[in-house]
Amino acid sequence: MKRFAIAVLVVGAAAVPALAQPGPPNAGPTPVTVVALEAQDVTLTSTLPGRVLASGVAEVRPQVNGIITDRLFHEGANVEVGDPLYRIDDASYQAIVAAAKAQVSQAEAQLRAAEREATRVASLIERNVVSLQASDEAIAKRDSAAAQLEVAKADLLAAQINLQRTTISAPLSGVIGRTLTTQGALVTDGQASPLAVIRTIDPVLVDVTQSAAELIAWRRGEVAERLAGTEPIVSLILADGSTYGPTGSLTVAEPYVNEQTGVVTLRMEFPNPELLLLPGMYVQVEMPQAVAHNVVLAPQQGITRDRRGRPIAMVANSDDIVEERVVSVMQALGNDWVVSDGLKQGDRLIVEGLQKIRPGAPVAPELRPTETKDIVANAG
Repeated sequence: MKRFAIAVLVVGAAAVPALAQPGPPNAGPTPVTVVALEAQDVTLTSTLPGRVLASGVAEVRPQVNGIITDRLFHEGANVEVGDPLYRIDDASYQAIVAAAKAQVSQAEAQLRAAEREATRVASLIERNVVSLQASDEAIAKRDSAAAQLEVAKADLLAAQINLQRTTISAPLSGVIGRTLTTQGALVTDGQASPLAVIRTIDPVLVDVTQSAAELIAWRRGEVAERLAGTEPIVSLILADGSTYGPTGSLTVAEPYVNEQTGVVTLRMEFPNPELLLLPGMYVQVEMPQAVAHNVVLAPQQGITRDRRGRPIAMVANSDDIVEERVVSVMQALGNDWVVSDGLKQGDRLIVEGLQKIRPGAPVAPELRPTETKDIVANAG
């Protein structure tokens, strides 16, 4: 034990001079990357979930009975109103039309005979050869023959309509999906299952839900007042996180509040020239709510949180000394935070090298090369 104590004292004595040696020389200010902030007016938005709907949907169904003989379209193609889609065997319908034409001819012949008889009786009545009763009967037969001719013409028209319906045409312009029947299948008038479905997807509709309180603000004009001087543009965020190019507009708000959720369904309309949006697709709608004046867009990597959960930013002041700022964040906008307090025009926000610095430390700031492009993109 005595030898061990002596050894410890010797090691400790040797370590004291080593701890007393001076550290490495000061390496100078820490290099950091900064972004020069600019004050601007920013439109604040709210993000609402929604689903894409076709602006028009038509289920193709037969209006006569028969066997499908031909399919006259390509699946997934664009069709126009009146384009032929299917053909039904029309032999029996042609026979019905021929019979209806014969009925019309027969009714016309009967009408001509009745007219001649009525004319002859009229001439005889003037000479008091026949009685008035005979004249009345002749006129009645003529009128009856005329009515029968109209009935025959109506039957012919109905037969011709059914013959035309053996060619099933597109009731709507749009994109036709896959065929749900095949050649040789028996179809019936008014059947439950459609032969195909046509959807108009340019433009498309997007249904979203919004709280009743926000809708009241819209109806009272409070949102329009907050958006004064700014065009209320509605944009879409797709499922992959990208922003859809064309912007849309609010078309209608359903006059009904869901009792269980307390929300109202809003309908937007978006152009879809490239047919990128498909019915059933999940999207997010960014709706403008207000305009924030004289705020800055701070890159998100430059805003952190302290132990109390407050958002803070590190700024290089005019003397290249680090200052810690507590900021007020309004919302996210792309890759930036909309900051209303704590940062101002001209501040140099530190976005890289944060782990190497502390408040009061000297730094060597360098502007981020893509700063100008980012500011322009965020302002747009």
